[in-house]
Amino acid sequence: MNFFRSADRPYFEGWYFKHQTPQRQTLALIPAFHIDGGGRPAASLQVISNDKSWWLEYPAEQLQVSRKPFQIQLGQSRFGTQGIDLHIQEKGLSLQGALRYGPFTALRSDIMGPFRFFAGMQCSHGVISMGHALGGTLELNEAPLDFYGGIGYIETDRGRSFPSKYLWTQCVWGGPERGSLMLAIATIPLPAGGFTGCICSVFYGGREYRLATYRGVKIEAWSPAAAVIRQGKYRLEAKLLCERRQALRAPVEGRMERTIHESLCAEVRYRFWRGKDLLFQHTDPNASFEYSPAG
Repeated sequence: MNFFRSADRPYFEGWYFKHQTPQRQTLALIPAFHIDGGGRPAASLQVISNDKSWWLEYPAEQLQVSRKPFQIQLGQSRFGTQGIDLHIQEKGLSLQGALRYGPFTALRSDIMGPFRFFAGMQCSHGVISMGHALGGTLELNEAPLDFYGGIGYIETDRGRSFPSKYLWTQCVWGGPERGSLMLAIATIPLPAGGFTGCICSVFYGGREYRLATYRGVKIEAWSPAAAVIRQGKYRLEAKLLCERRQALRAPVEGRMERTIHESLCAEVRYRFWRGKDLLFQHTDPNASFEYSPAG
């Protein structure tokens, strides 16, 4: 699919592929396309490791996207429901190899709920897989990464710009009490005012718990290092304990001009209550955490 032939307004769309090894090595990839206010298209790939990030630019014609089946071709690399196949050789970055994905854990419904129908939304979020098994190996600058027995996560964003102020955290873990969660809080501008919105999905014990503004969630607190939300008898707390931030680029009216900072491998403690019962407490060194103040 060619996104660029009829562009008449700023737009971006990107996909976030996160991969974790059992040895706590993590790699995320963000293929994306963007169209500025002048209708000029471009494509990009951001690569994030435990301790470094890279930004790669591509001509727009080197990007092809299929919705069904979901597949992205960017340069010589492919991303899709079956896995990824990478052939990247740039100055300062060599990334080669292939990973295969197990079945995706999909949400029951769109995480945006009725917000997906708001034409004026600055940015819309999507979750493609809350967790899936990994197999295969990659070589990052001649260092091997073994993802056999690992776990992955995929989400997407699209719109004109990232919110001016937002918090995002994500975590997926295996073992006997496996689980996954994604939480995002952001200021949402609208033509007539705006509001602070929240979307959250928690997978635990074989079921999904959905907490969101459109379901009556209350944001009790959010800051650069923590968030607390409550919906009825459910309460989720996320607390950042340690972070290693990497600089990334984010869209402003379709242009990738904003610098944000994400901790791909942050240590975050999550606690989730149902009434007075603590359903789980999980502290993970491979959690992702990002907070961007209004600027």
